Amino acid sequence: MKAPSLGEFEELVLLMVAALHNEAYGVAILESLETKLSKKVNISAIHVALKRMEEKGFVKSRFGGITADRGGRRKKFYVITAFGKQALDQQYSIRTELYQQIPEISFN
Repeated sequence: MKAPSLGEFEELVLLMVAALHNEAYGVAILESLETKLSKKVNISAIHVALKRMEEKGFVKSRFGGITADRGGRRKKFYVITAFGKQALDQQYSIRTELYQQIPEISFN
């Protein structure tokens, strides 16, 4: 069976989950990505990516406590798994290797 792949947007979301560590939830991921990318991101796209990555085993989720400011709803927090970190490491390795193959003349 083929190993699960990591799409470009999923990679960005997974990087943000890892960076936010135990504080990674939908809106926090959204706000951080919008700041880093300097563009609007759709919250639905974040949730779809998180669900897909949880199914692939790249992240795990847990619910936080009920809060009054959220109308009694709980936040769903995400953390990266060892498998998710391995996928990020592989992506980083591939991108770095490809980047290093760019001839110096291309920068002039």
